Amino acid sequence: MFKHIKSDLPASIVVFFVALPLCLGIALASGAPLFSGLIAGIIGGIIVGALSGSHIGVSGPAAGLAAIVLTAIGSLGGFENFLVAVVLGGLIQILFSILKAGVIAYYFPSSVIKGMLTGIGIIIILKQIPHFFGYNDSPEGDFAFIQMDGENTFSGIFNALKSISPGATLIAIVSLAILILWDKVLTKKGKIFQLIQGPLVAVVLGIIYYAVTKDDAYWGIGSEFLVSVPIPESLETASNLLSFPNFAVITNTEIWITAFTIALVASLETLLCVEATDKLDPLKRTTPTNKELFAQGVGNTVSGLVGGLPVTQVIVRSSANIQSGGRTKASAIIHGFFLLISVILIPKLLNMIPLSVLAAILFIVGYKLAKPALFKKMYTLGWKQFVPFVVTVVGIVFTDLLVGIGLGLLVGIVVILLKSYQNSHFLHIEDKSNGKHKIKMTLAEEVTFFNKGAILKELDSLPNDTYLELNVLNTRYLDNDIIEILEDFAFKAKQRNIDIQLVSERGIEENPASYIEFFRNRPKVNPVLK
Repeated sequence: MFKHIKSDLPASIVVFFVALPLCLGIALASGAPLFSGLIAGIIGGIIVGALSGSHIGVSGPAAGLAAIVLTAIGSLGGFENFLVAVVLGGLIQILFSILKAGVIAYYFPSSVIKGMLTGIGIIIILKQIPHFFGYNDSPEGDFAFIQMDGENTFSGIFNALKSISPGATLIAIVSLAILILWDKVLTKKGKIFQLIQGPLVAVVLGIIYYAVTKDDAYWGIGSEFLVSVPIPESLETASNLLSFPNFAVITNTEIWITAFTIALVASLETLLCVEATDKLDPLKRTTPTNKELFAQGVGNTVSGLVGGLPVTQVIVRSSANIQSGGRTKASAIIHGFFLLISVILIPKLLNMIPLSVLAAILFIVGYKLAKPALFKKMYTLGWKQFVPFVVTVVGIVFTDLLVGIGLGLLVGIVVILLKSYQNSHFLHIEDKSNGKHKIKMTLAEEVTFFNKGAILKELDSLPNDTYLELNVLNTRYLDNDIIEILEDFAFKAKQRNIDIQLVSERGIEENPASYIEFFRNRPKVNPVLK
């Protein structure tokens, strides 16, 4: 696991700096104690990271669950009651893994997965613009289009541009310049620049800038624009930061409904992220999805037991890991230990990190996910790839992750149905033979009820006095709905003076009743090809 520690250690530092404000922001957006987000981040890194089969995926609290958590805490009567649902949700995920439910990840089109990555990249950039300029009315982890404060993504940006903080903006611009210089130039100049990552330099510079200018009324950065880790004053107050589930409410039906909802949504988000990170993995490794569900289930069970939010594998941290050179699960595990150690030992130092510096880091992450070149590439692949891709991107930006993916998947299904409708048969019209049009119709390899409309339209449009050659030699499957259409057409063909000749593995037949009977009793496998 530590074979690539030279790559994994710097990557884990970047993931740590990305994860820290997101853990706190998602907890705030969820209406949960801030410390619960940090607990989920630590467990997602250490426990889920150790059990996961993913080499480069990173787990932690997910923005996609924030709305569910916020609603559930209120409806279930408190955070301790909600934690019971988190524990049960984890156990249900373990059951999903035993039932091999991970296979569902393989049924999402590539265009939708790429759209998901691009949409999240755009969302990251848009959501970080207010923090970049020192305007943070919306929590760091609020990724929905309609924000908690009632504003939307674009109105939040507009408000930020009207309330720019000079100090936060200055250090953000400097940090962004450092990150670009580090990525494009310095990493190619020497190994020292590969070992010490640009984001670490930017964060250290941000802390120094805050310490130097904190008393300056104009160029200083206010505390509301900094990371905000809870700091216990003593061991007694430290224990108060932890929450534990109230198992007395386990018989409450609403608890079980919430648990199943958490398990379902968390599993879906995880599987989608797994599919996406596997595509980003430069080594093109494949994550065992059922093992991942098991790891997430264990993680959620433990997180609920010690007062943490639900966890999933998350694309923001995972993509930051990949782009920073992470190669094995060691980077995810080490980032979890960094969270744990820093929260215990240096919370005051963490609270000196400007959010605008972290926004600059996330700008780079978002841009790498949503490069303009990807839009051009998807366009060149044709409309069947481009339309689901764009719909997914737009859906994610203007709604949320799951809705956007659902819209993209729906469009992808429509495209499949449309192409299935078009590709069910091939019609070839030849010259007249004995006063009749000679028409050849070759059916596709698989013809289902999706193709009913196309085939029925072609058969009904055949002119009277036609000679139809129906070729089913390569047809492997013919749905009963299609057989019924052919049966009805055989009856109408007599009235329209249409002669039918069937070409199949049995040879050439001209008796309609014979070929219909043949279809009804046709063996599953073509005897000729068997």
